[in-house]
Amino acid sequence: MSDSTSPVQHGYLVLADISGYTSFLSQTELDHAHEILTDLLETILKRFKSLLIVHKIEGDAIFAYSAEPPSIRGDSLLELIEATYTDFRERMKNVRRHTTCTCRACESIPTLDLKFMAHHGDFVLQNIGGTRELAGADVNLVHRLLKNHVSEKTGWRAYALFTQAALESMQLRLEGLSASSESYEHLGEIHVFAMDLHARYEALLQQRRVFLSQAEAQRVLEYDYAAAPDVIWDWFNDPAKRGQWMHSQILPIVRMGGRLAPGARNHCVHGKDAVIVEELLDIRPFEYYTVDHTPQGNPVTVRMTFEFQPSPGGGTRLRLALRCRARFLPEWAGRLLTNYIVENNFKRSWALDEIDQLISRAA
Repeated sequence: MSDSTSPVQHGYLVLADISGYTSFLSQTELDHAHEILTDLLETILKRFKSLLIVHKIEGDAIFAYSAEPPSIRGDSLLELIEATYTDFRERMKNVRRHTTCTCRACESIPTLDLKFMAHHGDFVLQNIGGTRELAGADVNLVHRLLKNHVSEKTGWRAYALFTQAALESMQLRLEGLSASSESYEHLGEIHVFAMDLHARYEALLQQRRVFLSQAEAQRVLEYDYAAAPDVIWDWFNDPAKRGQWMHSQILPIVRMGGRLAPGARNHCVHGKDAVIVEELLDIRPFEYYTVDHTPQGNPVTVRMTFEFQPSPGGGTRLRLALRCRARFLPEWAGRLLTNYIVENNFKRSWALDEIDQLISRAA
């Protein structure tokens, strides 16, 4: 019997499921297979916890959700899925590369893969005999989505499957999705859209890394925040939140497929006529991003890398590396100009040291 039921909540419901788990487990040595699968599940779990509430580990899958408020931006959810898949693939490669074991479990690591089911809907949290359980038709749906025809239709082994409700909530115009319908008893016909994660992983590997190291930077600023990296990341990437600490209006001008990706552009409007064009050069979700800031009509560009590192106690350390770039600008002049911009523009107009206060007031 249920002891209590919480009010209806609304949010994302996400399942990460390891493909090939059953055959891997049945055809390999149990002790090594268990160690490998535990390692891979922990890799997924670590990334999921940065943004979602992990509800349960279900054998070869992890079930998580988000509650609203606070809401999760569509960009952030998509970045989380891609980052989780990248971590999973890299972990598989590292485990396989560094083992000399020739057992069937270790030899069969490449047969494993990962897929995601993402839905947005209603659910309740029930306390059943001291155990908290998620319940509702949408909870059933996200689990039923595991039985789909994506691989049969596309040949994809790794994919992210979004329901129409999820995509509408994410408010992204994603390209290259495979649209189809799935039908389930008592749930009816569900319109779904799948993304090939193998192709996305290869595209991410091909992207040019643009990262200002401390040695390359002409000035480095560091700030410590009480909030976790995923929260701080959102305050640096959500245009409305950024505008609060930048004391400017952030206008998204160009989005690559409707999302943040290299090539995306913002206009940072300071006052009536001061407009800075911001171009995104590189982004690794929840870790760092690099942008060029170029004031309209000005030949000097300021390149900046914002790096977010977890700190003890669950907080975040921000490392902001800056470097001025202009044709024929010597190094000594660049350093002088960078220091001038930092002291007279950034430190005076940007409230980087007040972000924790802004987060508290928004809670």
